[in-house]
Amino acid sequence: MSEGPQAARIEGDRLHLHHGPIDLIIDAEGEGREAAFAAGAARFETVLSGLTAELPTLTARYLGQDVQGPVARRMALAVAPLADRFITPMAAVAGAVAEEILAAICETPGLTKAHVNNGGDIAFYLTSGEFFRTIGPTGTIEIAASDPVRGIATSGWRGRSLSFGIADAVTVLATGAARADAAATLIANAVDLPGHAAIDRQPASEIEAIPQLGDRLVTTGVGPLHPDDISLALAGGLAYAETLIDRDLILAAALLLGGEIRTLSAPGPRRFLT
Repeated sequence: MSEGPQAARIEGDRLHLHHGPIDLIIDAEGEGREAAFAAGAARFETVLSGLTAELPTLTARYLGQDVQGPVARRMALAVAPLADRFITPMAAVAGAVAEEILAAICETPGLTKAHVNNGGDIAFYLTSGEFFRTIGPTGTIEIAASDPVRGIATSGWRGRSLSFGIADAVTVLATGAARADAAATLIANAVDLPGHAAIDRQPASEIEAIPQLGDRLVTTGVGPLHPDDISLALAGGLAYAETLIDRDLILAAALLLGGEIRTLSAPGPRRFLT
């Protein structure tokens, strides 16, 4: 019998929630902190079972199909504007779970700030005058309450999920964690060198039991690349990220490959990634 949802306090008196593949680290500040933790743990009880009930739909290419659960709806909403490329709602699952638990926490009055970190995909809440800080690929990322960013996510072939591209990592800032998660997936896919001899790929069906991905090739290894190849691959990802900024779908992105970094941010008074 598999373990059910687990809740524990960890270093810094933060809340750790774990169930199957979901692993959350949660923190909050304000007089409602303990009640918020209780609310987050209560909502977490049914998150995985809700996702499992709709797994065939959530792992299929998104073409506007209906989903029922609240986390599934967050996933579908995040990927819908990106569906001109191959994407499944699962591309947004980590960010959507973080958003759902954050929403439950923030129903508690008295909080000044809170965040939910789902394996590096982070949703956060800030009241006036507060800041959220985390470490990103270019150093410290600082988000003020007055900024529109409320979600950060990272994707790449070295991460937890399958990738069609070769980015070591792509970090995206957006108005929500689910949208950042989905966008990071597609930008990472766009960092690519099709047919390059240094890149190892396998059919997705040989790696994970996801029939909907079938024989689509996913990256399993990236050998040494010439600097010109690195620049070419990053340019492809950067061009796609720029279209997402132009469409107001993301606010900033950092792309990493072979020790090289490219960043871009939406026009505005300051850059979120430098």
